Amino acid sequence: MQNVLADRELLEALSAEVESNLTRHIAAAAEWQPHDYVPWSDGRNFEFLGGTDWDPAQSELSETAKLALTVSVLIADNLPSYHREVGKYLRTGHWWRWVGRWTAEENRHEILIRNFLMVSRGVDPVALERMRMEHMTLGFRRPAMHLLDVLAACAFEERAAAVRQRNTAVRADNVIVAAIADRLAADDELQAVFFANLIEAALDLAPDQTVRAIADRVADFHVPVVKLADGRTSDEVLAEAGIYDAAQEPELVFKPLLEQWKIFSRTDFGEDGEKARAELDHLRG
Repeated sequence: MQNVLADRELLEALSAEVESNLTRHIAAAAEWQPHDYVPWSDGRNFEFLGGTDWDPAQSELSETAKLALTVSVLIADNLPSYHREVGKYLRTGHWWRWVGRWTAEENRHEILIRNFLMVSRGVDPVALERMRMEHMTLGFRRPAMHLLDVLAACAFEERAAAVRQRNTAVRADNVIVAAIADRLAADDELQAVFFANLIEAALDLAPDQTVRAIADRVADFHVPVVKLADGRTSDEVLAEAGIYDAAQEPELVFKPLLEQWKIFSRTDFGEDGEKARAELDHLRG
């Protein structure tokens, strides 16, 4: 049986990988400005400041675009909860610098989408604010996890977010919405690479322990769910719209990462690792 490393040991052992991947990530991430994607000349005051309040006829967005952007901004609004859940595990040295960078990138997504929706009057701002208040009050909390579980979960979550944004871009009939979705997807993809690279390094360090975490996170994987104003949940409506369907997770979310990690060709698993790999065998393709 392979030795099981404590989280504090893994934090230290992977610290150099965090530093090198943070440097690589910053170099690879294109600098972009959220204000560049907002049609500011379309903006006008609402009634509170002497203008006109929102009316459905003012929106030029398709129902699919409204749905996708509403879900995206509400998930992004919950950033304080996600920051807390990631930060409490990655709270030292280079790890904490990564948490800061990741949080800043995710916050930029919320800034962009909300500004775009308000200026373009794409959705009902009152309904959106009420959903934001409800969604953030509920917050987000992970069950207690070990470090490797957190890293694997984050890799899958960022990969899933990128899939959702790429599908939004493909289905958008508004050029700005498509540009926004592609921009956010590029960020999510780079973030997924960061977490995936750490898992790759962990597999070399503690193969059985890491593949066990991967199998557990696959078995328990689910994307954030938002309750919409009409009472439906985002998972069902996104699937109906062809933006994100959980049935496609094995092919679009799990398989690319399992291939990167060479899960089905590694020869360094012990008995426990082989059991975990067997649980993932249905994803072999």
